[in-house]
Amino acid sequence: MAKLVGVEDVDIEAGVFKYVLIKVIDNSSGESKLIVRGYAFAEYHDDIYQHVRPVIEALGLETDVLGGGRIKYTKDEEILVYGYSVAFGQADHSRAVALLKKAYPEVPKVHFSNEGY
Repeated sequence: MAKLVGVEDVDIEAGVFKYVLIKVIDNSSGESKLIVRGYAFAEYHDDIYQHVRPVIEALGLETDVLGGGRIKYTKDEEILVYGYSVAFGQADHSRAVALLKKAYPEVPKVHFSNEGY
């Protein structure tokens, strides 16, 4: 678990952007955890994964993308998770929302919709 502790559960920006839900695996212990990553610079969901993957692999961990979508984050007001990734499919938005609620307890409305792109 020590290696996994060094990986933040959530790293996102304010605004509207693509996100990916990634499973991070520590093969030495057999443990894993989910993380959410979303950045405005990403034209494609894979751009996020290619940005994150080398950083995590440098820690001796493996990754597996479980899907993607979009996030609309209005600071201190709302986080809406929705849509899907053409490359990776739709993430389980409920799992992403659970991580976001834990990371942003000050945001009063954190929810998802399976509608939209």
